[in-house]
Amino acid sequence: MPLYVRDETVNDLAVKLAGLTGQNKTAAVRMALEDAIDKQTSVKTLSQRVSAIQRAARQRGLGPDGFDDKPLMDDLSGGL
Repeated sequence: MPLYVRDETVNDLAVKLAGLTGQNKTAAVRMALEDAIDKQTSVKTLSQRVSAIQRAARQRGLGPDGFDDKPLMDDLSGGL
């Protein structure tokens, strides 16, 4: 099924991308859509990103030391 673009700005962007890549508009739009899909499907969730950071910290020897910071933080905050 064909894709009809009626927005002149979108058409101008397709022409610009085609010129930059040396492709025709169809190939440029295909490439842009494939790149956008790849980018969206490779996005990691916040949980995945935090887990990776925690794992890297543990590998460097950083982690909980058993020290309870609450009394120190309470004292530093002046009991706020």
